[in-house]
Amino acid sequence: MAPTFELIVFDWDGTLMDSIGTIVACTQRAMAEVDLEPASAEAIRDTVGLRLDMIMEQLLPGATDALRKRCLERYRHHWIHTFHQHLTLLPEARETVTTLAEAGFLLAVATGKSRVGLERDFRATGLGEHFVASRTVDEASSKPHPQMLLDLMEELGTRPVETLMVGDTSHDLLMARNAGTPSIAVLTGSHGRPQLEPHGPLACLGSAAELPGWLSSR
Repeated sequence: MAPTFELIVFDWDGTLMDSIGTIVACTQRAMAEVDLEPASAEAIRDTVGLRLDMIMEQLLPGATDALRKRCLERYRHHWIHTFHQHLTLLPEARETVTTLAEAGFLLAVATGKSRVGLERDFRATGLGEHFVASRTVDEASSKPHPQMLLDLMEELGTRPVETLMVGDTSHDLLMARNAGTPSIAVLTGSHGRPQLEPHGPLACLGSAAELPGWLSSR
């Protein structure tokens, strides 16, 4: 018998938010402003979902701590003052979240964003009211460490078999595997099917908008 899910945990960027291209552009702008050759879009996309300082470590392996810090400061500046106003939800993301909440699922978010950044997005999109809990890298270890999911399950009283992680990166799926929870991959963000399928998601969906139909067909 297929498991009955009670808690659905969403990643944010690339899963519900159409922000991957913006993250790439912001990162490249920040690197250029500290006189570095900007990393390729592919390299940046591969790091989305990790904590920002971990992203800078991966993209700037030979840089000093001071240079990484300057780049991180420029990224944060441009994210707030240049790029954030252009962000939008992915198509049907609002309807998907509303449908699942009205169907009685507990909904939560596990993201590599900061708490301030997630709350800013909650206010901008109006989606925050549908999520009963959330974890950011300010409160838990960065993906793929399982702490975000483990904390959410403990807070909301669900078991791993009752919890479903939905994300667009291998970091999301590895976090789910490390926490012992099933996962669903969506193809709207940083990683494609070849990067996602090896981590054993129950399905690779075109987008989170397909999730209600997938759940009802089980």
